[in-house]
Amino acid sequence: MKKSMRKVDQAKIRQRKHIAFRMNLLFFSIFILFSLLIFRLGYLQIVKGEEYTRLLEKTEEIPVNTSVPRGRIYDRTGKILVDNKPMNAITYTKTTSTTAKDMLEIAEALSELIQQDTKRVTLGDKRDFWILNHPEEAAAKVTKEEIKKISSDGSVSKSDIQRQVNILTRDRITDEELASFTDHELEVLAIYREMMSGYAYSPQIIKSGNVTNREFAAVSERLDDLEGVNTTTDWNRIKFSDSTILGTMTSSVEGIPRSHLDYYLARNYSRNDRIGRSYFEQQYEELLKGQKTIVKNIKDRTGRVIETKTVREGVPGKDLILSMDSELQEFLEELLAEKLLEMKKDPKAGLLDRAFIVMMDPNNGEVLSLVGKRLVKDEDTGKWEIRDYAYGTFTAAYEVGSTVKPATVLSGYSENVLSLGEVKIDEPIYISRTQKKASLFNQNGRVSVNDIQALGRSSNVYMFKIAMSMGNAVYRPHKPLPIDTGAFDRLRNSYASFGLGVKTEIDLPGEYSGVTGTDTISGKLLDFAIGQFDTYTPLQMLQYVSTIANGGNRVAPKILKEIREPSVDGETLGSLLQETEIKVLNHINNTPEEIEQVKKGMHYTYYGPNGTGRNLFDGASYTAAGKTGTAQTSYFGDDRSKYGMASVNLTHIGFAPAENPEIAYALLIPYASTNRGDYIFANKTMGELVRQSLDHYFELKKNRAQVNQAETTSQLINRQKEVEKTDDEE
Repeated sequence: MKKSMRKVDQAKIRQRKHIAFRMNLLFFSIFILFSLLIFRLGYLQIVKGEEYTRLLEKTEEIPVNTSVPRGRIYDRTGKILVDNKPMNAITYTKTTSTTAKDMLEIAEALSELIQQDTKRVTLGDKRDFWILNHPEEAAAKVTKEEIKKISSDGSVSKSDIQRQVNILTRDRITDEELASFTDHELEVLAIYREMMSGYAYSPQIIKSGNVTNREFAAVSERLDDLEGVNTTTDWNRIKFSDSTILGTMTSSVEGIPRSHLDYYLARNYSRNDRIGRSYFEQQYEELLKGQKTIVKNIKDRTGRVIETKTVREGVPGKDLILSMDSELQEFLEELLAEKLLEMKKDPKAGLLDRAFIVMMDPNNGEVLSLVGKRLVKDEDTGKWEIRDYAYGTFTAAYEVGSTVKPATVLSGYSENVLSLGEVKIDEPIYISRTQKKASLFNQNGRVSVNDIQALGRSSNVYMFKIAMSMGNAVYRPHKPLPIDTGAFDRLRNSYASFGLGVKTEIDLPGEYSGVTGTDTISGKLLDFAIGQFDTYTPLQMLQYVSTIANGGNRVAPKILKEIREPSVDGETLGSLLQETEIKVLNHINNTPEEIEQVKKGMHYTYYGPNGTGRNLFDGASYTAAGKTGTAQTSYFGDDRSKYGMASVNLTHIGFAPAENPEIAYALLIPYASTNRGDYIFANKTMGELVRQSLDHYFELKKNRAQVNQAETTSQLINRQKEVEKTDDEE
């Protein structure tokens, strides 16, 4: 009995222990769960709190399409080139709960207060408007049997069925029904279509630019009755320069082009936002556009907006200072236009249709002028007109002739096939089955020239022999000339280090790198060495000569000089935010002595006894160094009927002052003559362009220095007077 009692007690003890264990396990599990819950809540509040707050704000805070002034654009002297003109505007903002009926009522009311142009109303707009105004007649356009037939296909969704019904309805609206609209109804439709094109909570411009003061006042007085309508200030972009590189903008009607839609929508743009369409306006869109007003919509339980609070006011775009000198640019534009029209009068200028002048500081890459002009014949008057073609300075490429010879000589040095001061015999080169190749100044004889003279006198043969050495060729008159075709790549890579045949990396979109020749026969290598194979842009020529001028650094050209805070009055510049840095792309593989030797050869061009540009700078207050060029080419301009006709390109590069360069320049006149042997008239004009361009640059510099000196003197005098006045008072 006692034994059985002990067994019962032991069982009870084991049961109590088991229950205690299970209770402990339960409490421990509850403790773990609560700990995890507390940890999770802490993680959400402390670690992820800010992120979720931002997500919440993102759903409540909306960038409103308010028209903030776009950043102004100035030249390097502070002269305004692009500004904003304020104008009255009437806008409409719909919400997610706004119905078509609501908008139609507002459109009706607005039509009594403003006049709206109906030219933009389309056939589709009229059909939609007719359906909206005639719902019963529209519903009868498609019978129940037709709807039943469309619905009989079980795989077709309800939205597809409705879409097919809508298509049938729209197609069956007759011309007579569409013609029944009165002028007033069409005006209501014109207003309504603008209201419909906007997005929820995004103001849509109904009328801008031509809003009269009477219309503006009438709408302003009725704003309480016109829900969603507002009167505001819009901004119109105005340009004080014809230069195409400043770029253009889309209109509020165009909005964002379809090709760029995804890019801009991902950056919080709206579809109807105006954006930079080309060149500078496009390149610096992010800086110029400003920031939209951010508002928070307060909604009730039904989702209706009951209050809108401004979270952040809109901010105008940044003002941008260009490196360009508008006074120099305007002078060069007028000069080039005048010379082009003058040249076109010559009978031999039948193919001439464009020309370019580009200048920059070779030391920092600041572009001072990008001038391109095009000749276009007016079909009505038959007269030649000048059109701006500044963008052609970096989007069009040409064979440039002898202006590449400094690069050829420097390539010879770096490839160890030419030594400083080396003398070569200039003589006609005869390769079997190839026309004679000779220098212009020496068609038949034998003339000794060193590297300096070869550049100054423009010896083709000197360059041919450099190319032969690079190609490991052994020249034998009237025999084939086998070469190592790798010389093409070596010479091309060397040219590229100067900026020839590669993008200059200017801060403008659409830059072109030129055409690369594909033939690898020996004669083409010789042509390559004198600029008669690959093509280069005027801007590449400018970067190339700047690389020589500054001692070997290939510097990226830049249009943007400074970024500033928006000006308050458009006259006084805002505070400086950032100055664009100098971007050195590479250094050429030449010693300072080799570069200096080439500079001497370019100096010989203007001042040597046999230089191709001798006497050009006689009487100038400055010295210069440069290189002339002529390329035999074929016409590929605007007139397709003349494609392939023989012509001549004239080129000219240089820098000044020769001893301490501060300005580099490149000029190009493609298709200057229809006669490859007679282009004296064009050469004369090229010389005048070079001299007058440089003269004006240094004249501007002198005049500005005098003005600055006068201002400094005036400030010192005024300061002295203030000191004297203070002394007298004491």
